[in-house]
Amino acid sequence: MEDGLFRDNSKLEQKDDGLEHDGMTTRDMLSRIVRVYLSPRKGLLALSLLAMLLVAATTGLMPVLVKEAIDIFVADNTKGVPVWIPWAVVAVTSIKALNEFFVGVSRSYLGFRTVADIQIDLFKKLMVTDFADLSKTHSGRFVASFLNDATRIRETVNMLVAFCKNSLIVLATLAAMFWIEWRLALIISAILPIILYFMAKQRRTMRKSSRQSLQETGELSTIITEALSGIRVVKASQQERFESERAADAINRNLSFLMRGARARAASAPIAEALSGMAIAIIFVFAGYQISQGFLSAGDFAGFMVAAPLLYGPLKALATVQTALQEGVAATARIFSLLDRENSIVDVKDAPDLSVTKGEIIFDNVTFTYRDDTPVLSNFSLKIPAGKRVALVGPSGAGKSTVLNLVLRFFEAQSGTIYIDGQDITKATLWSLRHATALVTQDPFLFDDTIAMNIAYGAPGATRAQIEQAARQAGAHDFIMALPLGYDTRVGEVGRLISGGEKQRLVIARALLRDAPILLLDEATSSLDAQAEKHVQSILDSLDIDRTVLTIAHRLSSVRNADIICVMDKGVIVERGNHDELLALGGLYKDLYTTQFTGADHKEKEDLPLSSALASST
Repeated sequence: MEDGLFRDNSKLEQKDDGLEHDGMTTRDMLSRIVRVYLSPRKGLLALSLLAMLLVAATTGLMPVLVKEAIDIFVADNTKGVPVWIPWAVVAVTSIKALNEFFVGVSRSYLGFRTVADIQIDLFKKLMVTDFADLSKTHSGRFVASFLNDATRIRETVNMLVAFCKNSLIVLATLAAMFWIEWRLALIISAILPIILYFMAKQRRTMRKSSRQSLQETGELSTIITEALSGIRVVKASQQERFESERAADAINRNLSFLMRGARARAASAPIAEALSGMAIAIIFVFAGYQISQGFLSAGDFAGFMVAAPLLYGPLKALATVQTALQEGVAATARIFSLLDRENSIVDVKDAPDLSVTKGEIIFDNVTFTYRDDTPVLSNFSLKIPAGKRVALVGPSGAGKSTVLNLVLRFFEAQSGTIYIDGQDITKATLWSLRHATALVTQDPFLFDDTIAMNIAYGAPGATRAQIEQAARQAGAHDFIMALPLGYDTRVGEVGRLISGGEKQRLVIARALLRDAPILLLDEATSSLDAQAEKHVQSILDSLDIDRTVLTIAHRLSSVRNADIICVMDKGVIVERGNHDELLALGGLYKDLYTTQFTGADHKEKEDLPLSSALASST
């Protein structure tokens, strides 16, 4: 059949996406959900358990009441059934209905509350996860974990509650059956091990297919995220069909994995139903013989046959619950794999806050590599004097941005030490280190919020006057006031409603508002036009002398006024001096300068970044 409706003919394989938790069994994960996310609500759990016990008890009472009614009626049909029996039936069914309602509502709440708590924990974890670890997993997979994996865990909680309720009903109904007629109950009991065997077999299939489906959903989320982020490139490159085919392939693969699970889930209930039917057929034969011999009363038989369907429903539900539970278990494994990742960059025990009074930065024989190959920095040493403007320039791969990343401890050096005002930054708290710095990146990022909020991000409690002052310093105030809502204008997703140069000025204003003693500029003016660059550069050049400024530069025009220019190549500093000294030296800096500023249209080229061959990307 098409799409493998009844039989799986596909041989699909997947690469591990790194989100499967190999160290936990199903029992471990379920225990953790109960311990971490359900046990804090012990009161509601206790009431739910009591309600489930009452549901089970009232279910088991019904066949007993039927047996008593029929036995009394047969024994003395002139008087009819005693009045207490109908009232007992009304009471039993009412109690069962009320408790069923309570179980249903509490189950839903526990499921939704657990998902909410897990999503909160997951987001907190992502916010403190190291850059190196985050880079191993595509952002689209994280989105899938939030919106798909976490939601599936709600089904795990629902299935746990359903499993408890149906198990109690099965036990209560079996107890009633044994009380009514133990020999017939033994026949029913004989099928339970067989049902459990088939349930266990389908459970393994279900977990594997669910894990594969969740991984493929993450792949689809990755494709969608990339296609939307790069939609201009997709359209300009005429790759709409290619991207559509990529998405279709992921969707079809997901369909195949979903169908594997669907077949396992669909087989569970029919197996239980078929085995139950066989047991009931045997009961009819055996009961008929017992009645003919006078060993079984009509009430016993009627009560038992009322109990049989009451047992059949929960048994069928248990078979379905076992397979459905594996969907949540597979999602739980992926969520816990993220939550259990250990950060390599953490505060040492009892770490003090970094005390920055001057802002001197020293790199002492620092070696760093992103992978197990040639180091990006090798025995790198650099002194950035307090209150000075220091610029790093050099060709692509020289390690410039790596220096900046290490100052912020986005990554950790393999050897060597970085000092700020004489303090080893690895011995101080991360919070205090980053509180002492303000960063402006090459790619300006804005949140989908107001301009005022974006400028004040990182400076809680800033007043409107302080926000406007920072915007004026960054040359942004005039264009902001020209907008319909001024500082209350929303900038759209990643700032798409304003130009690149305007975004960069807002990001610079954000950094200036922090008023940190160390300012880190990673190509801070690369998105600005010539006039705006000169204005912003003049602001940056006139900053308080007590502020240390470290600049990573593509445009050499932005570093002419730096106190010290360090030229990097292959992870080491090869030249050092000011602009005039380096030109006179006639080395790599002069080569870079000549490449950028030669030609008849000197003035126009001055406003362009270095060529892609010389642009820094590290």
